[in-house]
Amino acid sequence: MNEYPFTPSRRTFVRQACCAAVGSTGIVSALAQLRVIGALAATGSTLRAAAGDAADYKALVCLFLNGGNDGNNLIVPFDQTSYNTYASARGNVAVAQTALLPITPKLYRDGRSYALHPAVPGLQSLFTQGKVAVLANVGTLLRPTTLAQYRAGTSLPPQLYSHSDQITQWQSSLADRQFETGWGGRLADMMDAMNSNNRISMAISSNGSNKFQLGNKVIPLSVDRAVPLLTYSTSIGGNNKANYTGLRKLMDSTPANLLEAAFGQTSKTSFDDSVLLSGVLSSAPTLKTVFPDTVLAQRLKMFARLISVAPTLGLKRQIFFCNVGGFDVHTAQNAAHTSLLADVNGALASFYNATVELGLANQVTTFTASDFARTYVPNADGTDHAWGNHQIIMGGAVKGGDFYGTMPSLALGGPDDVGRGVWIPTTSVDEYSATLATWFGVSASNLSTVLPNIGRFAKPNLGFL
Repeated sequence: MNEYPFTPSRRTFVRQACCAAVGSTGIVSALAQLRVIGALAATGSTLRAAAGDAADYKALVCLFLNGGNDGNNLIVPFDQTSYNTYASARGNVAVAQTALLPITPKLYRDGRSYALHPAVPGLQSLFTQGKVAVLANVGTLLRPTTLAQYRAGTSLPPQLYSHSDQITQWQSSLADRQFETGWGGRLADMMDAMNSNNRISMAISSNGSNKFQLGNKVIPLSVDRAVPLLTYSTSIGGNNKANYTGLRKLMDSTPANLLEAAFGQTSKTSFDDSVLLSGVLSSAPTLKTVFPDTVLAQRLKMFARLISVAPTLGLKRQIFFCNVGGFDVHTAQNAAHTSLLADVNGALASFYNATVELGLANQVTTFTASDFARTYVPNADGTDHAWGNHQIIMGGAVKGGDFYGTMPSLALGGPDDVGRGVWIPTTSVDEYSATLATWFGVSASNLSTVLPNIGRFAKPNLGFL
């Protein structure tokens, strides 16, 4: 029910305003294309430069791998004995040992050696440089859970293998209650006071509305990979000019209907924010870093450009969200997963290089998340929904080149397996999120405001930052 990133009353208000809006077919077409993510509460505050220096700036970038990334093929046991066990269990979805990219964790030891999927050489290089870390076997939990508790059906997150439910639980970090806000939204609400200007939201999404960034105060702003927001120019002809003219007339009018008035003001704010961002970005230095010509990479390039103008916008804290789909690989997994990981690899490596170019690598931390893992045991040439998964954290502040958490035993029928190689998480999403929030600036005394369930877990700081 939370399709729009507004507080519940505002979401209802805007839905009703959308239904009440009237006009020509062209206007309706323009309204349908516009992502109305501007703030209802925003008033035309004056743009001013941020106080302080770059060292005060921090950004979190969430890359959500939608559908359930197969972490079992991203991080693969590499020593011969362990690889043989892996290959036997994974059958025809196993990655050839000769193609794997070996990595050596600095401190983590469990008697096995490891390698990365061959499609991620950029991540291998960044891991070796100490700029990428692996968080092992993390997932949604109500509290630490044993195999016996799982079998008894106690203390389990609801709808454990449901895409929509697990996405919500990952993005809210609240597996035990109805969704209201995301942990990124609660984090933004707490930290927004550090920004000297709130004309442009500190929460920016390249995928429209999402649960992660939904808060009570900070309203996420949607951007496109090419321009900040969908904009129609009065100088262009044809239907676009007619759409723009009609839409602008609607926004500038003062209709008697309260809902129409609210919708018009919200749309006007979105367009005005687009004009502001376009102007600021037009004066920003051109990035020399080359990004792949993929949707994901270009979205991260836009994030890098927005980070570069954060001081001009008066922002010391920013939270970004990007979603890439296709990871629900029930069939033909090997080719599809290789292509997906290659896209992620190129986009992340380029994004990190861009933060280095900007001199902000230590101030930007990027992390992956996903619905859940995939079963260790395949179903023909694909895999099914699982639970505990491995995630990537990237940035100059990351204590990289190492594994955090605990890798599962990888033994079918072992202490971590609930069946078919579905691993019980040994690290909670709460602990993962708390570590990121702490780096972002949340104090230990305020951590439970962002992550209400963190007190149930032993490690509110996992040490990777």
